[in-house]
Amino acid sequence: MARQPRDPDGGAWTRWRARSVLVTAGLVAATALTACSSTASPSAATSGSSASAPGSSAIPASAFADRTGLTSTTVRIGNVSTTTGGLFSGAPVGVQAYAAYVNSTGGVDGRKIVVDSTGDTYNDGAQNKALTQQDIGRDFAMVGSFSLNDGYGGTVLAANPGVPNVSVSLDQATNDLPNTFSPQPSVGGWELGPLVYFQKKYPTDVLHAGALIAGEPSAETDWAGEKAAMEHLGYKVVYSPTFQITQTSFTQNVIDMRNAGVRILFIEQMPENYASAVFQALDAQDFHPVVVLGASTYSNALVAASGGPAATDGAYLEQALSLYLGGDAAAIPAVSTFLSWVQKVSPGFKPDLYTLYGWVSAELFVRAFRNAGSDPSRGSELRALRAIDHFSAGNLIAPSDPAAKTPSSCYIIARITGGTFVRTDDPPTSGPTGGYRCDEPYFYPPGYKA
Repeated sequence: MARQPRDPDGGAWTRWRARSVLVTAGLVAATALTACSSTASPSAATSGSSASAPGSSAIPASAFADRTGLTSTTVRIGNVSTTTGGLFSGAPVGVQAYAAYVNSTGGVDGRKIVVDSTGDTYNDGAQNKALTQQDIGRDFAMVGSFSLNDGYGGTVLAANPGVPNVSVSLDQATNDLPNTFSPQPSVGGWELGPLVYFQKKYPTDVLHAGALIAGEPSAETDWAGEKAAMEHLGYKVVYSPTFQITQTSFTQNVIDMRNAGVRILFIEQMPENYASAVFQALDAQDFHPVVVLGASTYSNALVAASGGPAATDGAYLEQALSLYLGGDAAAIPAVSTFLSWVQKVSPGFKPDLYTLYGWVSAELFVRAFRNAGSDPSRGSELRALRAIDHFSAGNLIAPSDPAAKTPSSCYIIARITGGTFVRTDDPPTSGPTGGYRCDEPYFYPPGYKA
């Protein structure tokens, strides 16, 4: 993802970067993709590390004697995130919530987790670098950091390969570092599963597909990956303009897409505030194509902001995450645990994708720390992280392979019904896939060796 998007609107656009990776972010490549690809089997998300995967260099010997941030009773972890204006304030909240949850059970092997997350990057690269440098000098590991300019901190982590970094990174170079481990790895490309689902359900409509893409390099790169995957499957995209991030009305876009014959509209990469404006315009123009949403659009505020259920009912959601805002609380215990502990550490806080990223990053760190030995070091933590080839945080997220940096090919399908996101056509959460559809491979960018 080696990219540093600008934020000229003072923060509205930064909320866009919520795709899981994934997106992800998702998630995400540094260069535009073409229609050619390589694919992996649906089981790739749980396979062992590939010899060709990034980040396979040896752990520095000095790391096995490095116990920075450790005492007999505590382990300190650092978090560097952009919290200005509340942008990614959910990231440290998620880390703190998971730490509080673990500490309530006695900590990890008798050690309480202490989270250092007082610094704000102010969306400034130099500040990100300075805070990262500060934290690696006092903390055992970096955990759950989230920032648009994480590449600056990535240069510090690259120069200190013995320091574990367990975070969702937007910068591809940072993501590829041998000491970076993400609960939702990114390599570019796109999940084929959801696209095949809609192709089977709407075989004629996908020959008249449309999309709306923000005029930013990162958004355009993501769209290049999705479009390449669509064309690989035989979709025909008839309308896919870019829009300025200062745009507030999409009426003309709706008129244009109707004239272009759009029958299915993909707006997975929009945050809630843009998507709600699109729904308002669609409703006002009485134009109703099939609408497909993504992780960045999944929000408890979307329906009300769009004009209510009448404007949104029937829209689909595809994402490599559970309905973690409450829809899956009864079926997936980890959802209830996540939501309850967020409220315990930050009463009234409205969790979002970044809160989830912080929580699952902390969980990945703790899982490795439990396996790092009776006398843990940064080196043994890195070694333990390299052994985790299957991670789903209790089905909060689709299973991925952090060790091999392999993204998940699994996903869920939900639909807005009566103003609520409801799963549809998904397997039972009690089944072997934990409620995720794992029926198609991942579409990799050209030249990537899975």
